[in-house]
This record gives sequence, C-alpha cells and structure tokens, in this order.
Amino acid sequence: MSEKTELLEEIDAVLNPKKALDLNYFFYVLLTVFFIVAMLFPKIYIQQQIYFTSRDIAKLKGEYDTLKEENRLIRASVESIRFKNQILDTLF
Repeated sequence: MSEKTELLEEIDAVLNPKKALDLNYFFYVLLTVFFIVAMLFPKIYIQQQIYFTSRDIAKLKGEYDTLKEENRLIRASVESIRFKNQILDTLF
C-alpha cells in the first residue's frame, strides 16, 4: 500500500507542482497594483473635478436665470411707475 501512495504522491508532484510564493512574486504583484493605481488615479481625479465644476456651473446657471427673471419683473415695474408718473404729471 505504501508503494501505491508513494507512486501517487510522485505523480501528484509531477502533475501539480507546489508553487511557493516567494519575494519576487510579491514584488511583481505589488508593482502591478501600483502601476494600475498610477494609471487610474489621474482619470478618477479629472472626472471628479469635472463633476464638481459642472455642479457649480449648474448652480450658477440657476441663479443667473432667477436674477434675469427678477430683472425683467423690476424693469416692468419701473416702466409702469414711470408711465404713471408721466400721465399724472400731464394731468396736474
């Protein structure tokens, strides 16, 4: 029985060799992760800056539209008051 297990262990060692994780493998994995992060960081940073800038632009655009509408209403009110003053000045 021991010859069979010994033979099976040898076959297993040939077919499925045990790979030890050495320092070089760890270094390559770490280097790969660092490279991926270094490549993706600028993209993520730029996308984030574009998002915040577009959000600020949308906020300012909303305020601009509101102020423009207020300006239109104030001009109409001023024109109405000016018209009333001209009419009242000519009557009295």
